Amino acid sequence: MAIAVRAARQKPTFNLVRQSIPRIGVRCGMAFLGLVFMACGASLLAAQSQQVSAIQEVSSAQNDAQSGASPATQQPGAPTSGVISGTVTDKAGDLAIGAKVALTMDGQAPREMISGNNGEYSFTDVPAGRFHLKVTAPGFDAQQYSGEIKTGQALLVPPIMLPVTGAVTDVKVGGTPEEIAQVEVKQELQQRVLGIFPNFYVAYSEDPAPLFAKQKFNLAWKSVQDPVTILGVAFLAGIYQAADIPGGYGQGAEGYGRRFGGAYGDVVFGTFIGSAILPSVLHQDPRYFYLGPDHSNKERWKHALANAVVARNDRTKKWEPNYSGLLGSFAAGAISYAYTPASDRSTGMYLEDSLVRVGESGVAGILQEFVLRKFTSHVPKQSAVSGP
Repeated sequence: MAIAVRAARQKPTFNLVRQSIPRIGVRCGMAFLGLVFMACGASLLAAQSQQVSAIQEVSSAQNDAQSGASPATQQPGAPTSGVISGTVTDKAGDLAIGAKVALTMDGQAPREMISGNNGEYSFTDVPAGRFHLKVTAPGFDAQQYSGEIKTGQALLVPPIMLPVTGAVTDVKVGGTPEEIAQVEVKQELQQRVLGIFPNFYVAYSEDPAPLFAKQKFNLAWKSVQDPVTILGVAFLAGIYQAADIPGGYGQGAEGYGRRFGGAYGDVVFGTFIGSAILPSVLHQDPRYFYLGPDHSNKERWKHALANAVVARNDRTKKWEPNYSGLLGSFAAGAISYAYTPASDRSTGMYLEDSLVRVGESGVAGILQEFVLRKFTSHVPKQSAVSGP
């Protein structure tokens, strides 16, 4: 969903040419950059940092165990339990999201967890001894792994590959609807155009799980505080500064600061109102649902253009008027109007801004459907969770 940034405004005394050309140029640049700075990822780094932290915590005890030291000769305070971690993949080598990993040991209660959005799993506080792992997921044959962990050891299990059962390729993993939606959101937060620009508000699964209010607000927050989004706003504020738009902000550092604050305010209010608050109240999904080449071009064009005016209901999964997006565009425009310099306000400009926000959603749908997919990183594979 595109970041809606306030339309360019000129002083009333400017001639027609100076009014039109800067506003059109800024609006085009704003719309294009807003689309790639999606209003709506670094889970792999988080998973790696957790494993590194766990390894650091037990490295001293592991060295003692490898050198033949007995528990009695270890230093006081040395760890007495270890960590078992690893990843789950499918036959093609794609990371399997949402697979169930069960850990069993003699004399210990069984433990289970779901592989994360990078296929990772990690069991902490594991006592020394023989252990057994069993990995299962609907549509795949179960896989098992046995080994032994020593006192204080951080054991990295080789990747466990799940072979596909029969012709099933789309895995729907058990769990509560909220848990399934959370896995999808984690995946979407990794999606970036060219590996840089946030592309959080697009669902590539055939039947995505409905989002809960918590996840809608999480997507909005991650989008507006993303460093790339902030840099994009700073760039647009520079364009406004060069064109002296709005003229009431003036020039110099103070004028640039006001333009940056106004543009960033548009992003924050537009994203939270149109993609979090109203969608939560009205039970509508703020994401774009990618169709893909399996559908005809006619279907894809209709679907993309309708993105501005229709949305999927979270409860019925049926399409209905996009009240969240339409009302959100006018509400965000009204708030933007309130902090725009008085000399640059007009009812016509308010209506223009609001309608342009709606139109940008249609343009964003076309880019999502026909362009951005091929440039987006971390698009989920078929082995990822795709619905309840």
